[in-house]
Amino acid sequence: MEENKMFLKNKSFSPYMTILLSFMVVTILGGILLSLPISMRYGKSVKLIDGFFIATSAICVTGLSSIDIGSVYNIFGQMVILVLIQLGGLGVITFTSVIIIMISKKIGYYTKKIVQEDINIDTTFKIEEYVKKVILSVIVIEFIGTVILFFEFIKKFGFLKAVYYSFFHSVSAFCNAGFSLFSDNLYGFKNSFIINMTIPLLIFLGGIGFSTILNCYNVLRKKEKRLTSTTKLSIKISIFLVIIGMVAMFILEYSNKSTIGNLSFGQKLEASFFQSVTTRTAGFNTISILGLKRSTSLLFVILMFIGASPGSTGGGIKTTTIGLIILGTLATLKNKDTIEYDKRSVSWRIYSKAITVLFISLIYTTICVFLLILFERNKNLLDLVFEVFSAFGTVGLSRNLTPSLADISKFILIVTMFVGRVGPLTIALALSKSNLKKGRYTYPQENILIG
Repeated sequence: MEENKMFLKNKSFSPYMTILLSFMVVTILGGILLSLPISMRYGKSVKLIDGFFIATSAICVTGLSSIDIGSVYNIFGQMVILVLIQLGGLGVITFTSVIIIMISKKIGYYTKKIVQEDINIDTTFKIEEYVKKVILSVIVIEFIGTVILFFEFIKKFGFLKAVYYSFFHSVSAFCNAGFSLFSDNLYGFKNSFIINMTIPLLIFLGGIGFSTILNCYNVLRKKEKRLTSTTKLSIKISIFLVIIGMVAMFILEYSNKSTIGNLSFGQKLEASFFQSVTTRTAGFNTISILGLKRSTSLLFVILMFIGASPGSTGGGIKTTTIGLIILGTLATLKNKDTIEYDKRSVSWRIYSKAITVLFISLIYTTICVFLLILFERNKNLLDLVFEVFSAFGTVGLSRNLTPSLADISKFILIVTMFVGRVGPLTIALALSKSNLKKGRYTYPQENILIG
């Protein structure tokens, strides 16, 4: 009760600001560690800007890398990256709340409110139980992924190294980070059925959202009567985007020898499926991204911009955002007073929020592209656009551009990854004044012509 009163008194320090600051603090600590000699292999060194770039990419589960982490960082440095990936995937606040629960067995109202915003659920009711289930699901899924990937990596490495590589890539895939310990990412495994199926499945589960996973589980266990509208919309949009991306890439790149042209028919399907899934959120690749046709690259930009589902380990404007915009647009075209989905009516206020997220995201990415054009005058426009949207969608795919960028451009991408992971609306709300008093009057209404 006392914490509830404190929360009401401190509305100016909102949960959004707490989330923002938590990511910033962990990023700074991670950046310092990844810039110190203790994290490097013998004879290697990393500039401070690159250390912060890798730390931001890890905590924001992006995967963009200005250096080869497998050859530059030692085991300690790689474990720092792995911890940042796990923290970024779960959410720093969510992870902290677990520690609080372990110590005190309960968390206060203000902490519940922050966790609610951090993992994007619509209630603080039984949030301790919810957080415990999230952690358990993460452990189980990542463990199963590690076991399956082990059967592939044991073919190349000894037992301990195979276990380590399996664990690292399982966590990186489920958290939608896209970091790999191989210099060519997963290009060397383009013919591996285990890699082509397991990694995308881990990415899909991580990107679909914790609330969706738990809702599906509870329905199967008959603890809940129905799948929520959010669950249905996020699953439908996600599957639709996977199929569209797979079919489009298969057709567009079928004869392109720089990507899948030299593969068999079945391998082309596997590669197209793998890249369709990973392009929206994770950033792993088994083909040459630089070798993609311009049409495919533009498709990937769109997929990266949409990203994962809410409350997940991925970024982007989210699948439900684009789904709501489509539903609201159709309702407007049909001259309906309400947005309807799954035999439910959806508030126009939620639709307005979705439009706001889209608008802010488009404005922000456009500004970033413009700035990179100014600072990287000798770079290809498509490569710059691809890089910005990959950073904003916290994807991590690159057309071999990241290492060659100027320090100022890397800083822009650091901010972009941060904005993409925390969310443009969350940052806007964190920086806005939420304690303004509401007036006791309203202005006369007047229509403004559009279209």
